[in-house]
Amino acid sequence: MKLEEVVPWGRTLEEYKLMFLLSAADLNSNILGCGDGPASFNAQMTELGHSVVSIDPIYQFSAEEIDRRVRATYETVISQVKQNQDRYIWKNFRDADELGNARLKAMEKFLLDYESGKVAGRYLDRSLPSLDFFDRQFELCVCSHLLFLYSEQLSFDFHLASILELLRVALEVRIFPLLKLDLQPSSYLDSIVRELSNAGYHTQVIAVDYEFQKGGNQMLKISR
Repeated sequence: MKLEEVVPWGRTLEEYKLMFLLSAADLNSNILGCGDGPASFNAQMTELGHSVVSIDPIYQFSAEEIDRRVRATYETVISQVKQNQDRYIWKNFRDADELGNARLKAMEKFLLDYESGKVAGRYLDRSLPSLDFFDRQFELCVCSHLLFLYSEQLSFDFHLASILELLRVALEVRIFPLLKLDLQPSSYLDSIVRELSNAGYHTQVIAVDYEFQKGGNQMLKISR
């Protein structure tokens, strides 16, 4: 991974609760966060006494390097959002400026927690589709804004291998959103569901209370 090719974008615990329909029981489980990036999810969960391990290749970089990249890309991202406001649902955020402020606060909270979290083993530099965790090490895996979203960039085989690997290390996997970057449904979804069903997994596409991308209010829930 080259840091100059990354656009860090952090989400909060409240957003994770909505995106993944996280119940009190879910929050108390042993969670793997896949593709968490500079989200404040891990930091906030840790403050509340919960157990989360976050994985992302961006964690190979220092807090200072990630912070510089956040600052370098922020204005460009917010400008693009403002130019395409009709592509989004302004329910959770009033406008692009409120969205941007929320993102910066989330990323700042992440950065304050990051170095100590790395020492504690809560932020690990790991990349799909192969993870060095034990079988069923986690009770729940939540995968945010990675699989399906980047269907144009990541192949079907990568998606299937990655999801099977997440199912190896976690009893249940939840993936959000199911749209691509262009707001169209991922062409992989039906085939992935079919492959998983044939392999004996239970799959559900579930509507959630979070929608920012228009039509992006569904997650895929997979269990044994």
